[in-house]
Amino acid sequence: MAEDENIEAGKVKDELKFADVGINLTDATYRGFYHHSSTPSHPGDLSSVLARASSVGVRKFMVTGSDLDQSLQAIELAKQYPGKCYATVGVHPCSASAFEGESGGERLLEEVEKVAREGKKDGRVVAFGEFGLDFDRLGYCKRELQEKWFARQLEVAVKLQLPLFLHSRAAHSSFLSILRPRLKDLPRRGLVHSFTGSLPELQELVDLGFHIGINGCSLKTEENLEVVKAVPLDRLQLETDGPWCEIRPSHAGMKVLKEANAEMKDEEGWKKVKKEKWEEGAMVKGRNEPCEIVKVARVVAGTKGLGLSEVVEAAWRNSIRMFGLGVDREALSRDEEKSQ
Repeated sequence: MAEDENIEAGKVKDELKFADVGINLTDATYRGFYHHSSTPSHPGDLSSVLARASSVGVRKFMVTGSDLDQSLQAIELAKQYPGKCYATVGVHPCSASAFEGESGGERLLEEVEKVAREGKKDGRVVAFGEFGLDFDRLGYCKRELQEKWFARQLEVAVKLQLPLFLHSRAAHSSFLSILRPRLKDLPRRGLVHSFTGSLPELQELVDLGFHIGINGCSLKTEENLEVVKAVPLDRLQLETDGPWCEIRPSHAGMKVLKEANAEMKDEEGWKKVKKEKWEEGAMVKGRNEPCEIVKVARVVAGTKGLGLSEVVEAAWRNSIRMFGLGVDREALSRDEEKSQ
């Protein structure tokens, strides 16, 4: 396993830059609400969540829009944190039944397109999604509805010409059968986020020009790690998908952290408490945060036998090239040429 002379145990050198390209900062847990309760367990602590992330080098947050309401909230966060937070706009497959509501699917689709178009114009919306297929959770939305509205949202994506922020879970064949015919009209491709598919599925997506998003859910099993090992460095992007997808003790990825002698506490030693015992400055047990992206990067680096800085720098470049995130792409290219 490659060692990285730029990294001290448990500490991330300041110049490393992360973009968390899949983070659900609009989720109620960051406001203190859990399990659909109307009573908060603790005060909202989003500012502390962002501060912890910034302290380990997270410079950019791509806030996921998984339905119209959350897309609008993501845009509001982009307004509140200019230059730091950016939004995606779309309807997650598990929320696709909203298209069958009283207001009518076409009307909702038009509203989604309008919000995305306006956000693209002002620079706050940098991707279209999260959308796609999820056949693992058909209890939320039937397969037929998911497929119908995945196709319809792709029609909107063609008009918008934003990079795609895609979801594919246990649905690879159907996912590609709907997506592939439209690729000629989607030259910017996009990111298949929270990837948990097989090696052949990975290869198909890479061959089609897509990037692959890796988070804790991508690191659960030894098979997952073999897939991560095969992700080309120029197609890799990092994310946390917080407040979900943390790396848990039972996951294969945690073994990699131990083998790398990484600290088995948070990067800056933050205390973790149950939500009922929340205190200012502490993390909440079971609630993933963007500061944990460092652990994702460590597992990817350890799995690939690369230095942490090499993995982080590649992921940063890939995210900026695809989504921009307020960074001058031409300046990025010039800096790369100078360093070669």
